[in-house]
Amino acid sequence: MELKEKLLSSFMIFEDKVDDDTYVHDVRNDAIKSFEDKGFPTKKEEAWKYTSLNKILKEDYCVFPRQENALEYRDVKKYFIHEIDSFKIVFIDGKYSSHLSQTTHEGMDVCLMSAAFSKPKYRLVIENYFNKAASKDSLPSLNTAFSSEGAYIYIPKNKLVEKPIQIIHLSTGNESALMLQPRNLIVVGENSYVQIIERHQSLTDNPVLTNSVTEVFTHKRAIVDYYKIQNDNFNASLIDNTFIKQKQESIASMHTFSFGGNLTRNNLNFYQEGERIDSTLKGVTIIGDKQHVDHNTLVHHIEPNCESHQDYKGIFSDSATGVFNGKVIVEKEAQKTNAFQANNNILVSDKASINTKPQLEIFADDVKCSHGCTIGQLDENALYYLRTRGIPEREAKALLMYAFSNNVLSSVKIPELKQRITKIIANKLGVNIGFDL
Repeated sequence: MELKEKLLSSFMIFEDKVDDDTYVHDVRNDAIKSFEDKGFPTKKEEAWKYTSLNKILKEDYCVFPRQENALEYRDVKKYFIHEIDSFKIVFIDGKYSSHLSQTTHEGMDVCLMSAAFSKPKYRLVIENYFNKAASKDSLPSLNTAFSSEGAYIYIPKNKLVEKPIQIIHLSTGNESALMLQPRNLIVVGENSYVQIIERHQSLTDNPVLTNSVTEVFTHKRAIVDYYKIQNDNFNASLIDNTFIKQKQESIASMHTFSFGGNLTRNNLNFYQEGERIDSTLKGVTIIGDKQHVDHNTLVHHIEPNCESHQDYKGIFSDSATGVFNGKVIVEKEAQKTNAFQANNNILVSDKASINTKPQLEIFADDVKCSHGCTIGQLDENALYYLRTRGIPEREAKALLMYAFSNNVLSSVKIPELKQRITKIIANKLGVNIGFDL
C-alpha cells in the first residue's frame, strides 16, 4: 500500500480514538480532504522543483507507534542544551514524556496540544489560533488532519519568560520505520518575551519521517527568539513547516542550523500584520555525503514601515545538494519597507550543488529592497595567507568556513547555544576550533 492510501485509511482509525470538540474535528476533516485532493508534492510544482520526496516516501512507515518509550535522561542528555536552566517539553515517538519534561512555570500556560484540544478552558484560544496561520498546502494539511500531540504555549501579556523553552522530539527506533506529525501552537501576548529551542532527534538508524507544523503568533511589541537545531541521523528526514504571524511593533527571529539528516525541507513563512515590525530569518547549512537541505522562505510585508532581514549561509561537500528559494512580497500599502535577503554558498566538492532562487514581488514604490546570492569556493588568497602563518591546510579551510558562517552565529542570543552550535560546526568541519566565543 502506498503511503498516501495508508494515511487516508489510518485517518478514520485516528478520528475514532481522539476525543476533541466539534471545531477541531471539522478542521481535521477539511484538512484530510485537502491532502487527499493534492497528495504529496512533486517536482512538477515550482516550489518543489529541486526537491523530490519519492525515495523517502517508499518506506513502510508506522503511523501509530507502540508506547514503549521509557528513556533515562542520562541517555539523551547530550541532545539538550543542558548547560542552562530551561523549561523542557519532551516527546518520545510522538507522545509526551512527563519523566523527561520540566514544565513548572509561573504566569504562562504550557501544556500538550491534546489537552488544549479536549479541555473547555482552552477552547477560545484554539478557535482563535489553531490552523489560522498554517497554509492549506498538502503537507501542512496532512499534519493538521493528524494533529494530536505537540507543545501548546500561551504566554499572556507583559510576561518575561526568564528561561528558554526547549522542545525536544525523540524517536526510539522501536519501529522499523516511523512517521511523526508533531503540532506546536505558540501564542505570545503583548509586550512579552520568550526564547525557544527546538530539536528533532532519532536515537537509531531506523528511517524516520517527521512532518512538523508550528504556528507562532506574536502580539503587539512581543519578542520571540526561535532556534532550530537540525543535526539528526542520516536515515531521518524532516519536513518543517513554520508559520509566524506578527502584530504591530513585534520582533521575531528564526535561526535554523541544518547539519544532519537525509532530507530536510524548511518551509518558513512570516506574515507582517501591523506597522514597525521586524522579522529576521537566518540559517547555516553544513552538509556532506548525499544529504539534501532545502530552505523555502516567505516574508509577506502587508503594512508600512516594517523590516525583514534574511541571511542564509551554506557549505556543501561530497555529493550534497542544497536549495534556497526565498520570496519577499511587498504589498502596495507596505510603503517604507526595508527588506534584505542574502544567500551565500561554498561548494567544497566538485560534485556538490546548490540551486538558489531569490524572489522579490514589489507592489509599493517607496521601499528599500535588495537580494543577492553567491556560489563559489574558498578564497585561495585567504587560504594561502593562513598557510603562510603556519596554519595547516585543514585547519585553515575550517577557519575560513567558520568565519563565513560567523555573522549568523553572532546574532544567537543564548551563549550556551552558540557554544553548542560552534562545537557541532567544528565536528562537521573535522577540526577543533580552540577559541572562546
